[in-house]
Amino acid sequence: MQVMKNIYVLFIIFLTLSLTMNAQEKSSELPYFEIPNAPESYSQGAIVARMVDGLGFRYFWATEGLRAEDLEFKPSAEARTSEETIDHILGLSNVILNSALHKVNEGLDSSGMRFEQKRKLTLTNLKSAADIFRKSDDLSEFTVVFKGKDGNSEYPFWNQINGPIADAIWHCGQVISFRRSSGNPYNSKASMFMGKLRD
Repeated sequence: MQVMKNIYVLFIIFLTLSLTMNAQEKSSELPYFEIPNAPESYSQGAIVARMVDGLGFRYFWATEGLRAEDLEFKPSAEARTSEETIDHILGLSNVILNSALHKVNEGLDSSGMRFEQKRKLTLTNLKSAADIFRKSDDLSEFTVVFKGKDGNSEYPFWNQINGPIADAIWHCGQVISFRRSSGNPYNSKASMFMGKLRD
């Protein structure tokens, strides 16, 4: 009887380790499991790209392993849920990417998307934008343009930095705070300073 219990316990441990490793392998296929290597020289584009990379890394680990109860959590009746905050970050990532692509922002409807799709699209948006910015020597070409009823509104890249980029970083902090409150803290081995998992 004891031998069977030991075998069962070993099986459960093996299964748990296998699932954890498999989940980590799938997660590492998404952008920003780690921050890309820093460029050898500083340029306008490289600096902004690194800011977006930092955002991507924070978002990756803020949203990694979120459960349904985490997504539904909100600290008060007036606050957004974690998932509503994630929807907002997705919208911000779309604004960042549209600026990089010289596209007009017309809004993004994420209502039919599952959390995993939103997460992947957000990370992909950020990586695509960072890769474009990284190659640029003149950020002034990346204006932010919003479509409106009475025509388009255009803003300089400065607004991109203090607007969508900074706002998305702010909201990543909220997701981390909310998930702690719902009993599922983020992986503490994720070093925001180093941009990778600690050993």
